[in-house]
Amino acid sequence: MLVPIFTLKLNHKINPRMVAIGKYDGIHPCLTAATQAGKVFIHNPHTRGQRPAAHRLSQSTQDNDISLLNINQAVSCLTAGTLGPNTTGHTLLVGSQTNLLAYDVHDNTDIFYKEVTDGANAIVLGKLGDIQSPLAIIGGNCALQGFDFEGNDQFWTVTGDNVRSLVLCDFTADGKNELLVGSDDFDIRVFREDELVTEMAENETVTSLCHMHGSRFGYALANGTVGVYDRTARYWRIKSKNHAMSIHAFDLNADGVVELITGWSNGKIDARSDRTGEVIFKDNFSSSVAGVVEGDYRMDGQIQLICTSVEGEVRGYLPASKEMKGNLMDASVEQDLIREMSQRKQNLMLELRNYEENAKALPGVSEGESKMGVIPANTQLQTALSVRRATESQRAHIDAQNLSGCVRVPIIPPKDIPVDLHIKAFVGGKTSTQFHVFEITRQLPRFSMYDLNVDPSAVQPTGKVTFSINDRPQRVVMWLNQNFLLPEGIDSPDITFTALRGGGLLKINMQPSGEVDEFHSVHQKLTAAMADHSNYIRNMLVQAEDARLMGDWRNMKKRYIELYDLNRDLINEYKIRSNNHNALLARLKSVNQAIQRAGRLRVGKLKTQVITACRDAIKNNNINALFKIMKAGTASS
Repeated sequence: MLVPIFTLKLNHKINPRMVAIGKYDGIHPCLTAATQAGKVFIHNPHTRGQRPAAHRLSQSTQDNDISLLNINQAVSCLTAGTLGPNTTGHTLLVGSQTNLLAYDVHDNTDIFYKEVTDGANAIVLGKLGDIQSPLAIIGGNCALQGFDFEGNDQFWTVTGDNVRSLVLCDFTADGKNELLVGSDDFDIRVFREDELVTEMAENETVTSLCHMHGSRFGYALANGTVGVYDRTARYWRIKSKNHAMSIHAFDLNADGVVELITGWSNGKIDARSDRTGEVIFKDNFSSSVAGVVEGDYRMDGQIQLICTSVEGEVRGYLPASKEMKGNLMDASVEQDLIREMSQRKQNLMLELRNYEENAKALPGVSEGESKMGVIPANTQLQTALSVRRATESQRAHIDAQNLSGCVRVPIIPPKDIPVDLHIKAFVGGKTSTQFHVFEITRQLPRFSMYDLNVDPSAVQPTGKVTFSINDRPQRVVMWLNQNFLLPEGIDSPDITFTALRGGGLLKINMQPSGEVDEFHSVHQKLTAAMADHSNYIRNMLVQAEDARLMGDWRNMKKRYIELYDLNRDLINEYKIRSNNHNALLARLKSVNQAIQRAGRLRVGKLKTQVITACRDAIKNNNINALFKIMKAGTASS
């Protein structure tokens, strides 16, 4: 149970997911957040009257306890923590789409200011793997980069898509931190330095990650889902119609186990059990939550949970004392329980009245027949979606059909957008006057008005467009399965659809090209071969053990020799796969470094133009233009 202990009204708006607590002088915790007009505010009520020196930092005209840090461009992420080995206070790190600033707030000086060509969408500060010094790790456009306290690039690797969230966690329980990365392609990836350990697939963009304890971590998705993983095992997840703006781990009942605190877009704060997802505490702001952090803001030796809203409201909470827990129940929780029990009572009374009315509606019948309004307790409502082409009597549409009752409902989405279907079905006997209401939600994919075309004689499209994408064929197949209403899953990106609105054909064909695609193709083949060998080993081991138990020593020896050979092949394939992965990373990094060196030969706008032109040439697979740009600064002869 949490008890609110202080409330602040700051005269500055707060950008969502950009809130931190930092002890910049090594003693006093300061609330830090990104605000409007490319600025970061630092709230420090502990040293009133001390004016900041003139540099980036200036005093707010609206609040004497707030200093403003001028970034002069839109802030995309920030954090605070220990970066340097000999610094007494925390370092403030602020990222934008072009630069990363490490700032000493106490001395009002820049520690370093680095250009980041891939942008900084997310940032985390801490130790990673065997790297000795703490790193400021940023995630941008398909890239991860780590800087030490001097601004040196100590870590670099690539990931599958635009990075949206980062957290450090001892995922493998080896005493060293791994990096967890959430991205736009719905995956949570785990990196041991530049090695990909594992990945978990979700169904939406991963917007937030937070470490809870050990190998357990919380996550939030763009569709309102929050949940908890322990390594690759998901403990629980829930989905809300609101968006999770911030998640944080905090022990709210002082039992030594942290709970998952979530701040929502509707202003709600709730705390859930890390094991079951059960709501333990909740409170409300009048506007959307911006961030949830923790710190000893009152300087009394107790760590408070600090929640902020986008309108600048700040609340601090502490776990309730044992006396309060024993004698008092939190008012909001008590009211919620009374409301829940009253609603349950009302539902039960209504259900009982319905049964009675059904029995009265059929006078003179037997007791068994009088229960025709009652349905079996295990009754389920199941639905299926299918695409129907136009007929003489009906337009092309999507069928939402009840599998047992054959109730078909034609649906015609006006545009190519995802559509949520909230279905309420009334279920009862043929002579019932009262019905049970079943509710179910289904989602129509974005391109549900396209039907799979299997006619090889169909007239092929006359127009076409050719473009390059930085995704593997398997990613395109996943996208097709998620965004089209297919009768069954497909395994190839080469497919043809009929547009139900206009009647034309849409043909999709993908041809992999380039060295990176070759490396990916080799990786997939090796993975498949290793999987086949693993299954064969399993069968071989069972046969060998069967032969041993039956005393058939000749067959046992034969099987174990085959097992030895298979194991040796697996080890060799793993070495090849590892070398392939390292070669891929080396080539990607060498290309990126060559572009950076070419950019450093120029200054100002020309530097940015050269880097951008080089990246465009790579996207277009125009190697000759790439060499010309690096040499002369332009592709034109």
